Amino acid sequence: MIKSMTGFGNAGFEDERMVIQVEVRTLNSKFLDLSIRSPRQFNDKELEIRTLVQSILDRGKVSVTIDFQSKGGTEMPVSINEALFGLFYKKYKDLAGTVGDDSQDIFKLAMQSPGVITQLAGEQRNDQEDWEQIKKVFTEALAKCNAYRQDEGNSLEEKLQRNIREIANGLKQIEAEEGNRKERIKQKIRNHFNEWLDENSFDANRFEQELIYYFEKLDITEEIVRLNTHLNYFEKCLNEENSQGKKLGFISQEIGREINTIGSKANDAGMQKHVILMKDELEKVKEQSLNVL
Repeated sequence: MIKSMTGFGNAGFEDERMVIQVEVRTLNSKFLDLSIRSPRQFNDKELEIRTLVQSILDRGKVSVTIDFQSKGGTEMPVSINEALFGLFYKKYKDLAGTVGDDSQDIFKLAMQSPGVITQLAGEQRNDQEDWEQIKKVFTEALAKCNAYRQDEGNSLEEKLQRNIREIANGLKQIEAEEGNRKERIKQKIRNHFNEWLDENSFDANRFEQELIYYFEKLDITEEIVRLNTHLNYFEKCLNEENSQGKKLGFISQEIGREINTIGSKANDAGMQKHVILMKDELEKVKEQSLNVL
């Protein structure tokens, strides 16, 4: 069974200490293209987030949003060096007085001075404990996104099967008309030789050359066999458990090659109609395959 690369999942958690909301969105991509938005104190968890995403979602353009709010806390997450702030404030104020400046930004400038505000260590803020809870919520959101992908994959599989069946039906129509096409070609060859015999003596070598041209340039038996094989293999891959998106793309290319060859070799208006319809269905297959994991 196939999975779509389009997915969405969210999860949340709330208790007396914190509120957590996690959202995961995915789109198609050849590789894992991960974008993370999370609180600054968890910036060092990016590698762990990436590992979790890759283990569950494998690949795709993945957008992760983690919202964490602490509530009811009695301690500040930062330390303010009040003595150092006072020194900076006094110094800036004295400097402003020497040039006659009455700027109102001295307080802000002093607060932003080096060493005045210090981020508290993770252990003091229980960051690791908070992260463990976030990770549980994040894993739940990933699981929901993965389930969404599976549901989308089921719908995608039905569409691909319909497209492949339409191509197979077109090939059956071509096979049904192949006998008539051969008769028309044989008649054309006979007519040519009747004209030559009217004007010249019979040339066995020329007759042989004309037959070789037919077998090499116009016969589509091998292409029909190969196309049937590719179509069957495509359907087989749809039912496999592992990720098959890239393989389906490669098979689609081979299907297109055989359809194009049949179209160029057939040289028959009736067959060209079916070839065009098959190409149209194949374009739908290629477009849908891009979104298969």
